[in-house]
Amino acid sequence: MFEKLRIKEHMEIVDSKGQHVGTVDDTQDDAIKLTKSDSSDDMHHFIKLDSVDKIDDNRIYLKEGTRLPEGLGNKAVMS
Repeated sequence: MFEKLRIKEHMEIVDSKGQHVGTVDDTQDDAIKLTKSDSSDDMHHFIKLDSVDKIDDNRIYLKEGTRLPEGLGNKAVMS
């Protein structure tokens, strides 16, 4: 388990294979708010904290199979 306090603005979020998903803008309640620049619809999107597998250095890895919010540049389901 990780500490929510370790998640900082501008950290990179990647899928379980290391592919870029987004960039942290902030944390709100039980979710990570992504920057608008990573979305295809110019809106903020959120990923639940329980989708985080690990934090390594300045990178957040999501669990395998995490579904990306619709509107992110990469809309595919991660596997």
